Amino acid sequence: MKIAINGFGRIGRMFLRTALQRNFDIIAINDLTTPSTLAHLFKYDSVHGGYQGDVAAEGQYLIVDGRRIQVLSNANPENLPWKELGVDLLVEATGKFANKVGAEKHLHAGAKQVLISAPAPDKEIPMVVMGVNDDEVDFSSPILSNASCTTNNVAPMVKILDDNWGIEDGYITT
Repeated sequence: MKIAINGFGRIGRMFLRTALQRNFDIIAINDLTTPSTLAHLFKYDSVHGGYQGDVAAEGQYLIVDGRRIQVLSNANPENLPWKELGVDLLVEATGKFANKVGAEKHLHAGAKQVLISAPAPDKEIPMVVMGVNDDEVDFSSPILSNASCTTNNVAPMVKILDDNWGIEDGYITT
């Protein structure tokens, strides 16, 4: 499966770290920052600590542990070469295209599926929280939402409480 990342802020960088640990095929990153800046931000993360592997920028590529990842820089998803690159899954991590209309721009550009890294406001977009509702979600949907970081942290605990003792009412803020 060929994966691309749109947006290389905190979420995009953490997704790349996790994906590399699992040997996922990350083929492209789209971000409006230069490859050398992206390399620096990935290598020296002030929150999660420095990346222990080799990181460099070479032309329009980010090189991580010898893996070449093409770096694109286009603000309009419809102009990205997802079809030409054969992107199977696009991780939308900018926050800017976190709704159906925005995610569909990636589909129009040729990505086969879009995973939004935030809650989508559109009710028809399935929201997946692993360990909570992943057994109920149709993963063949062209657009999926990974909910919010707060939801992903609190929902598993809430599910355990509800499954074992029941919850009558609750309120969670971020």
